[in-house]
Amino acid sequence: MKKEHRVILTVLLLAIASIAFLILKRPLRFDHLTDDTTSDTTVSDVTNTLHPDGREAKLLSAFFGLDNALPNALNQFIHREMGGNDGMPVVFSHELDVDTLQAGDFKVTTESGKLGRMVCVTLAPADDLGEWRTVLLAGEFGNLGNQPVKVEIVGNLLSKNGEVNFRGLSVPVIPLEDGPSMVMAKVIPEVEWEVEKEPTGLPLGGGSGCPPETKQVVRVTWEGGVTKPSGAEIDEVERQLYKVVVLNEDGSTSAVTPFAIADKRDGDNNHRLCLDVEGAPQSVSFPAGHVTDPRRDLNPETFVEVISPEK
Repeated sequence: MKKEHRVILTVLLLAIASIAFLILKRPLRFDHLTDDTTSDTTVSDVTNTLHPDGREAKLLSAFFGLDNALPNALNQFIHREMGGNDGMPVVFSHELDVDTLQAGDFKVTTESGKLGRMVCVTLAPADDLGEWRTVLLAGEFGNLGNQPVKVEIVGNLLSKNGEVNFRGLSVPVIPLEDGPSMVMAKVIPEVEWEVEKEPTGLPLGGGSGCPPETKQVVRVTWEGGVTKPSGAEIDEVERQLYKVVVLNEDGSTSAVTPFAIADKRDGDNNHRLCLDVEGAPQSVSFPAGHVTDPRRDLNPETFVEVISPEK
């Protein structure tokens, strides 16, 4: 992230924090989603890694998104020492039990074998309904010359339903210079469409909902947060670039464009693709070079299969 972008974002976040305090009569914070405990204190005898939905528990991605560039304004929202550190979103196959989420659950290893230093972990800003699967790690995890290469779960970290333990799982780290890809797509239940919900206008938490004409919704999760290359929120241009392949009743397939995109303007790594057609979604694709991570690295061409609603 360029210095001027960091300055603008910091000023914006501080201004919003002040406005939120005036409106809510309390500081806007995400303490309930954040932890800085450096050891695992969760006691659990759960060892199962097969979720009741039939899918195996996995770490889907770990994305080295920022090197010493998390905005200092995050100290006001999330953790007092978060600003100026590295940022690494880690995406899980299933939602997490926030009460078992601790900084000490994670181990980051660099190319040289050095272990990373964890400051805190948080589910913010991906905190809308159904999104508690992306954990943002903040700390010192390496640099361009000695990049992190592996993230491991070394503590008891349970799924939201308490039936799966992610302990012992690991995932390679996507390098700093790479742009973001989609890592998951899932048909979501109607309660998570949040029809006609207005965004809070805050860059952390509280994205927009789908229109009332919506017939089904696919949530896509990126490896990290994405915007236009300018840093602005996506709009109609990016909506028309999303393609969803649906399986029709007669066995044929069609490539459709979402008629709307929700879960915008909240700074996270999720988009809700609002569809006005029937048919079972099979896959989602997005072309290269149109969105970027906070460091302004452009996305590659990306494709992901859709998880059915029963899973």
